[in-house]
Amino acid sequence: MLRIPVCMHNVEETKVYRPSAWAAHGMDIEGQDYRACQNYGPLYKR
Repeated sequence: MLRIPVCMHNVEETKVYRPSAWAAHGMDIEGQDYRACQNYGPLYKR
């Protein structure tokens, strides 16, 4: 399973859940998504 930035999901903004750990990845919400995905990597690896 890959981590996909939240801004790329087809979900209403009001229903988006961003963990509090995302706040450590900057002030820009979309930037947080990309940096968190890059930092945490895939959820499962082969």
